[in-house]
Amino acid sequence: MTEVSSHSKPARPEFRNIDFASLQSYRWPMASLASGMHRVSGAIMFFLMPFIIWMFDNSISSEISFAKFKAVFNVGVLGIPGFLWKLALLGLIWAGLHHFIAGMRHLWMDTHHHHVTKDFGRQTALVVMAMSFGLTAILGAKLFGLY
Repeated sequence: MTEVSSHSKPARPEFRNIDFASLQSYRWPMASLASGMHRVSGAIMFFLMPFIIWMFDNSISSEISFAKFKAVFNVGVLGIPGFLWKLALLGLIWAGLHHFIAGMRHLWMDTHHHHVTKDFGRQTALVVMAMSFGLTAILGAKLFGLY
């Protein structure tokens, strides 16, 4: 006869995906936040691609189309004031800057993975955030005519 062991294995820790409701209480590490914002900025640029193409087309087609292009951001169009169009453009500027800078960070970390540590990830994420928001603020000041 065999004896049944009364000792059982300790329970393994249970890991679950984070559901949408717990995202507000989840503490995002800086590297995770920068990486998540990299994805968000890519999605913003993807979904605003028709707006980007429209802006490019109207800014270079003719002098008349360029005047209409400028009027959208100064006066507005489709019942939306120019201020809100400028805010949309500012969001697009941030998305482009953040996506580029964070992408360069990811490429560097992919090619120099033996130098990457948790602290390095946090520091470079802070640099990405500071650069993207700082450059966006500078270009936003120009966009809104502060200089």
